[in-house]
Amino acid sequence: MTTLWIIIAIAVAIVLFIIIIYNRLVKNRQSVEEGWSGIDVQLKRRSNLIPNLLAAVKGYMKHEKGLLEGITKMRSHANDVSDKGPKERSKAEGALGAGLLNLFAVMENYPDLKANQNVMDFQNSLQEIEDQIQMSRRYYNGAVRIMNVSVESFPSNLVANHFGFISAEYFEIDDAAARQVPKVEF
Repeated sequence: MTTLWIIIAIAVAIVLFIIIIYNRLVKNRQSVEEGWSGIDVQLKRRSNLIPNLLAAVKGYMKHEKGLLEGITKMRSHANDVSDKGPKERSKAEGALGAGLLNLFAVMENYPDLKANQNVMDFQNSLQEIEDQIQMSRRYYNGAVRIMNVSVESFPSNLVANHFGFISAEYFEIDDAAARQVPKVEF
């Protein structure tokens, strides 16, 4: 009879252990989704600010029509891949960030822009959004790291494989120039 109680106790302990691991994996997955949502919100904020910034500088930068059109195309492409995974999204957003860096570099050649309060306000807003994107990316990648460790380490990998938990992708920018936060000071 005591052997039966020992077997039942071991079975209950195993079930409880699986439940604890499963719940931890669910929590980690939710953290990853929350982190991705934070990145998505900030990227949408930046995307919504870009047309206003371009409209403000358009009158001053008539000779830079190609640059402005290029940024518009990059923004459009970034919006088109907004429902894709972190890998594709990071490529598009990295290109857009590099385009904005180029825009700010070219804007240095236009003294009237340096004095325009609307442009300065847009630049400050963009700087704030870029900082928020960086913080959101850091949070998301930390959540991905925790999730991936849980999915790949023993014994939680047994529960993860059985219930279909998978590793998440990091949100990284491959282009070193695009990793820099755009400098918006004049």
